[in-house]
Amino acid sequence: MALHKLLVDDFYDASYTLIAVHCRIEDYRLAYLLNQYLDLKLERKEKDLDYNYFAASYPIYEWENTSQFVTWNLIANQCKTEEESLQSSGSLFETDRVYKTYQLIPELKNVDYLIKISHESNSINSRLIIGKLQNIPQIITTYSVEVDSLKSKDNLIF
Repeated sequence: MALHKLLVDDFYDASYTLIAVHCRIEDYRLAYLLNQYLDLKLERKEKDLDYNYFAASYPIYEWENTSQFVTWNLIANQCKTEEESLQSSGSLFETDRVYKTYQLIPELKNVDYLIKISHESNSINSRLIIGKLQNIPQIITTYSVEVDSLKSKDNLIF
């Protein structure tokens, strides 16, 4: 009887472009600006991305362009949470607020948002998109990210 081996790494091929966005505005405002400047129709999904056992939740916006077979996603890279921590400084039940920041892609800890453009062919001109993004006054800077160099690229599978 022949033994068949199944390699899981062969199934997922990164056929998407990833663009990092440095911007200090809220996610819904950035989605609105992207819709205006890039002629997109991004809408917030009903469920956010939840990682780290629901400790961090990242808002995600999506638009499927069925005519060009392209899916656009806007994902927040940072999640700031407020937690209570107990301290033993004399009082029996004294609590303090602790603010924690989680990143979806820890290698890109200074990036505020990620734009993931999933496509079937190489019909995406990332330089043209980055040029249009840099024309938005609220965006500080944008650049393309090499997906193969990321250790936590599995977080971008959704």
